[in-house]
Amino acid sequence: MRAWQVGGAFGLENLELVERPAPEPGPGQLRLRLLAASINFRDLLMVRGAYNPKQPLPLVPCSDGVGEVVAVGAGVRSPAVGERVIPIFAQGWLAGPPRRDAVRTTLGGPLDGTLAEEMVVAAEAVVPAPGHLEDEEAATLTCAGVTAWNALAESGSVRAGDTVLTLGTGGVSIFALQLARLLGARVVVTSSSDEKLARARELGAWEGINYRSTPEWGRRVKELTGGRGVDHVIEVGGAGTLAQSLTAVRLAGTISLIGVLAGRVTDLDVASILMRSVRIQGVLVGSRDHFEAMNRAIELHGLRPVVDRVFPFSDVPRAFEHLAAGRHFGKVCVRIG
Repeated sequence: MRAWQVGGAFGLENLELVERPAPEPGPGQLRLRLLAASINFRDLLMVRGAYNPKQPLPLVPCSDGVGEVVAVGAGVRSPAVGERVIPIFAQGWLAGPPRRDAVRTTLGGPLDGTLAEEMVVAAEAVVPAPGHLEDEEAATLTCAGVTAWNALAESGSVRAGDTVLTLGTGGVSIFALQLARLLGARVVVTSSSDEKLARARELGAWEGINYRSTPEWGRRVKELTGGRGVDHVIEVGGAGTLAQSLTAVRLAGTISLIGVLAGRVTDLDVASILMRSVRIQGVLVGSRDHFEAMNRAIELHGLRPVVDRVFPFSDVPRAFEHLAAGRHFGKVCVRIG
C-alpha cells in the first residue's frame, strides 16, 4: 500500500510517497481502507519539525481521516467489515479527563497517521461516520470538530443566548461558528478578509470584524455587546491575540486556548485575568465520548462541515502548501479512496 511520510528529515520538501507493507490487524484491531483525510495546522507544524522536534522519523502525518473496515482481528464484534468509521485523535483517550499516557497515543505523531491507503487501529478507538456526510466531510471531524465541540459544549458549557467570539476562519473556528449556532449562541467572527467575513455571515455569524482595519478588535467586540463582552472566546491565535481576547471577554467569562497561530510566548499583565475572574481553559481535542456526543448533534441537525478544497492523494505536498498560505475557509482535505 502507498503512504506519505516525512522521511529522513523534517520539512515539506521531505514529504515522500512510499510503498509500505499492508498492515494486518491483531486481536482487538481493525484494518481500514482510508477514503479521505484532512489537514490541520498541527500536521503542518509536525511535518516542519516545529511541533515536536524529537518526533522519530519516518512518520505518516495527519490525525484526521475516515475509512472503511476491510478486516478485523480476533475478538472484534463491532464495527463490522464494510462499515465506515473515523479513528479518534488520541487512540487511548476513550472517556473521562485527559491522562498523560492517553495523550501520548495521538495519530499523526507520535503514532503514524491517516495519509496512507490503509491503517490498523484499535476497534474501540473509532466512531461511526455520520451517514449524511460525504467522505471528505467526515474526514474533517476528528481534530477541528471535536476541539470546537469540547471547548463549547463540554468544557465551556455554552448555552442558548450566549455570545461566542471565534478568531479567524480556519477549521476549528468555522466548526465553532457552526456548533455555537447549533447550541443557540450568537457568534462574532474575526478575519483579515471582508470576503471571508461575508461567508461567515452566510453561515450564521451575527457580526464580523476585520482585524487588519480594526486592530483593537477587542474593544470593538465590547462595543457590539453593549460594553459587556462575550461569554466565550475560541482563542486559536495564542500569544499574539490573547491580550485582545482578554479585552473582548466578559467578567467571569471563558477563553478556550486552542492554538498558537500568532505565537507561543508573550508578556501579559495577569491582573486582568485575576481581577475580572476570567477562566482560561486549555483544550486538547477530546475523548471518544466527546466525539460521539458531537456526532449525535451533527446527525440530529444535519450539520455539514465546510470543506475549502479537496486535493488528490498524489498532490499531498500542494495540500499542505495551500494550508500554509492561510487563504482557506474551513478545512483542506485529501481524497484517498
